[in-house]
Amino acid sequence: MTVATKAPRGRPLLFTSYPSEMSLFPTTTRKVAFGVLLAVTALLPFLLADAELQLLATCCIAAIGAIGLGLVTGYAGQVSLGHAFFLGIGAYTASVISGDPDGRTVGYGVTNILVWLPAAGLVAGLFGVIVAPLATRLRGLYLAIVTLGLVFIGQHVFNEWASVTGGVGVGRPAPTLEIFGYSLFTTSASVTRDQKLFWLMAALLLVFALAARNLARSRVGRAFTAIRDRDIAAGVIGVNLARYKTIAFAVSSFYAGCAGALLFTVTGYIEPTSFSLLLSVQYIAMVLIGGAGTISGAIAGAFFITLLPRIIRELQAFLPFISTDANEVPNVLQVESILYGVLIIVFLIFEPRGLFGLWVRARNYWKSWPFSY
Repeated sequence: MTVATKAPRGRPLLFTSYPSEMSLFPTTTRKVAFGVLLAVTALLPFLLADAELQLLATCCIAAIGAIGLGLVTGYAGQVSLGHAFFLGIGAYTASVISGDPDGRTVGYGVTNILVWLPAAGLVAGLFGVIVAPLATRLRGLYLAIVTLGLVFIGQHVFNEWASVTGGVGVGRPAPTLEIFGYSLFTTSASVTRDQKLFWLMAALLLVFALAARNLARSRVGRAFTAIRDRDIAAGVIGVNLARYKTIAFAVSSFYAGCAGALLFTVTGYIEPTSFSLLLSVQYIAMVLIGGAGTISGAIAGAFFITLLPRIIRELQAFLPFISTDANEVPNVLQVESILYGVLIIVFLIFEPRGLFGLWVRARNYWKSWPFSY
């Protein structure tokens, strides 16, 4: 018996089979929206200034890291506060591989991004596998505290291992963006450095997002969801908890390592104190505000949190009591830190599904209008 995999004519929102519902783009609207998004992304560098493109490139990199945290926290339900540790592992792995062999810090001179980017993800993923056994024995608050300890351990190591990190207040150069000897930072008459940077980061975000979306709708992703909803019940029905929790931490750490390797290529400089608890809180905020358990929510949250400092600085013209001087109170940095906590609390109380939930509400209202039900 053959089951139809396409919705009947005139009923575009009716799914008649599991394959049609679980497809990557189940409706025509999503296919069109995805095509429009790609077109806008391709044309955006010709419409914005280089400063805005650099900021958007940072948003794309942050989104890669947020997707990784969303996989382990939003999909698998394993609370992790140690994301900054894995970001640091990836950043320094990439900088060591591509660093100058004759420089003051350790470097091997392999500047090809096709080498140091996967290596950064794999090394961070290896550390994720090492940490994963703790996830099989701990959960909830206890697991959060253990992963929080990774941040403090990593911060101490990064501060003291000067031959690799360059030391506090000194740092070291970020990985070099080259492909087979061609520098992506060269500026030509028609294309600037920041335009190339934005296109590259947007393309990488697309690859990582599609990979995560395919993982989420696979057997592994369904196992993640079962563990998140009720790990005891998942174990009863045959889900190997130790295996899938290890996969969740490994994949999440891989994404974090790649994001850490790319994050500082924008500024060209890595400083050990960057990988602090605040960085982990920022990524937690990205996932919770964007919408835990969704890939698009993690991307939206990453863009929102990364653009938040710029938004605050724009609002500073209308709120003169907020100072840009770090020695005055209240200043922009303090307002940013307060807003992270306030936004997390507000979204958890009033909209647990985050920005993605707001989008679903608006979409459902539009579909059902003018009927309230």
